[in-house]
Amino acid sequence: MSETSLVILAAGLGSRYGGLKQIDPIGPNGELLIEYSIYDALSVGIGHIVFVIQQSQEDAFREMLGTKLEGRCHVSFAYQELTDLPPGNALPPSRKRPWGTGHAVLSARHVVQGPFAVINADDFYGRKSYVSLAHFLEHESVLPNAYALVGFDLRKTITSHGTVSRGVCRVSSEGLLLGIDERIKVGLQDEALVFWDEDGASQRLPETSVASMNMWAFPKMFMSELGDKFGEFLDSPDTDSTHDEFFLPGAVGELAAAGRAIVRVLPTTASWIGVTYREDLAPVQQGIRTMIADGTYPMNLWKDGVQ
Repeated sequence: MSETSLVILAAGLGSRYGGLKQIDPIGPNGELLIEYSIYDALSVGIGHIVFVIQQSQEDAFREMLGTKLEGRCHVSFAYQELTDLPPGNALPPSRKRPWGTGHAVLSARHVVQGPFAVINADDFYGRKSYVSLAHFLEHESVLPNAYALVGFDLRKTITSHGTVSRGVCRVSSEGLLLGIDERIKVGLQDEALVFWDEDGASQRLPETSVASMNMWAFPKMFMSELGDKFGEFLDSPDTDSTHDEFFLPGAVGELAAAGRAIVRVLPTTASWIGVTYREDLAPVQQGIRTMIADGTYPMNLWKDGVQ
């Protein structure tokens, strides 16, 4: 049976943080948030970690994480490069920005050999979320068109320090993904969940709203489908090749709408944690300390943790 992989989208870390070495430590021994994600993945039996990065970041990743993961899992690097395009497509001279999250996942196609999960490098998803993903990948991803998305309680993903961008899921009564509505400004207004539309007017969101935080599970066959969708994106007359990005949720949504994918939304009671604003850092650090105190994580993640 092919090894299950965790694809970690990390190519944007350097630009957001001014270099990987400047990422703020979260754990008591300087652990980064990404290390807790890897720890959780290993604890549920995922044995292959794939970092999607810029090639210039590899030395920094190896320096910070290589020795910690050595002997614990299989590690691969995939490079998200602007020039990684389907045959017959040339890089537009005006293109400077990355091609988006769909392209980032596609960058890992040469090293992923079986079913795989996808996460963001700078998000914390919680152990229960990985348990749900691992169960799906073991029992359901054998079907070539069966995908999964972990759906989070939207209220648990927002911050009191400002608005955030979120993908708000539309879910059927059978628990299948019908679509994702991208909301640029989501927050609280008088303790109610709202988003602000293009005219600046606030729109109420249901308290039961489910958010996509880019935590997915796919069969290996998805890479082929994703490659086809990326080719369609590049060939579309509606695509602005200078600025537009090829986003993973959009590609999955198109496949589902066309009947080529069945996307199950996996509910989780876990709390998502991320650092959107500088003020979010201290609460995230406190959250990790609380989970160490209740035994979820050891004090020294790699010295005392999974082998």
